[in-house]
Amino acid sequence: KYFQMFPDEGANLIENFSIEEIYGYLKTLPLSSLIPVFSSINPDVAAEVIPKIDDENLTQLFSEIDSALAARLLARLEKEKAIKKLALLPPGLSKQIEELMEYPPDTAGYLMDVKVTTFHPQNNVGEVLKRLRNIKNRSILNIFVIDLDGNFLGSVPLQIVAVSEPKEQLKDLIQTDILRIDAFAPREEIVDLLEEKKLFSLPVVDVNNKLLGIIRHNKLMETAAADASEDALAMFGAGRDERALSKVSFAIRKRLPWLEINLVTAFLAASVVGMFEDTIAKLTVLAVFLPVVAGQSGNTGSQALAVTIRGLALREFNTSQWFKVARKEIGVGFVNGVIVSFTTSIVVFFWASSIGLAIVIAVSMIFSMVIAGFSGAVIPIILKSLGQDPAQSSSIILTTVTDVVGFLSFLGLATIMSSFLGIV
Repeated sequence: KYFQMFPDEGANLIENFSIEEIYGYLKTLPLSSLIPVFSSINPDVAAEVIPKIDDENLTQLFSEIDSALAARLLARLEKEKAIKKLALLPPGLSKQIEELMEYPPDTAGYLMDVKVTTFHPQNNVGEVLKRLRNIKNRSILNIFVIDLDGNFLGSVPLQIVAVSEPKEQLKDLIQTDILRIDAFAPREEIVDLLEEKKLFSLPVVDVNNKLLGIIRHNKLMETAAADASEDALAMFGAGRDERALSKVSFAIRKRLPWLEINLVTAFLAASVVGMFEDTIAKLTVLAVFLPVVAGQSGNTGSQALAVTIRGLALREFNTSQWFKVARKEIGVGFVNGVIVSFTTSIVVFFWASSIGLAIVIAVSMIFSMVIAGFSGAVIPIILKSLGQDPAQSSSIILTTVTDVVGFLSFLGLATIMSSFLGIV
């Protein structure tokens, strides 16, 4: 009953017990109570509990908790054990968690040590020292403090903890102005911080300030040495591995198939215009305004595409949250469409002296910008889920969608309202 009513306090209470005792308490809880308690337990402790949970309960638990938290916990296990646990989960969820556990080479996330000992602000010095005595094979210079959601709050130097009173809490000792680095920060940025600040360790966080791990002093030094070595090689033309200087044959192999696809989609857009050849012939001013509709929907889609691809790259969301992202872009597209279409309709009215044409282009623009925003969000997500690179191919598909929808909505509506526009 206590754990159901106060999961945060319950988690803080039991995490000071032995792992066997913690597991004994947790396995008595129903899943609805276990999820909030387990999610609030110190990640360092929770990772030690995971191997003791039976396969069926672990599958149920990890299917319900936040996938980013699941990734942070599994990353603390030995690789073989983590793989076995992932194999127990549904394929889609397993793939999603696995992606969250991986980082590109030469980034902070790739270089960090995920086995970082963390504590909560309410932990006192006595509790900290008790846990530290049981930790082996870890070089600890600072005590890292997180809240119950895993957000990084700051750290306390070990020497401060050692000379403080046992009952004194970390929240009274914490230093909050601690440097931290994003998991996708490049090696060069890490080296710059090392040289500028003379660091012994560097916390690594995600875009939501969740503590993911720590780059320790020896890794910082190795990184600096490797960076200096590559600088020396670059001076003599032995060069860094820069993607911009990839072989021509490699670039052609990657780009040409998509250019051929783009050619096909361009003819598709042209065929849409051809469907309304008679309408355009009777009211040639329609051809003048076609680029306006297509251009605005294209820009709307590109904006949504850029934000979505950035979100996927920085792991601000996962593919299972596609509807939430799409709904936001639909809303943005609609509001922007209403405002832009109002301005456009005024210009068209004075240009063509036609209230009907002004209405047609306004309605068409709202519709096409809503579809463009939706497409800009879902296209990269779909490509990502299919194992394709969204950055390489999304724009080609998006251009086709925005052109086809823009042309079809504008010319189709003009054809439907032909009598109102004076087309005989």
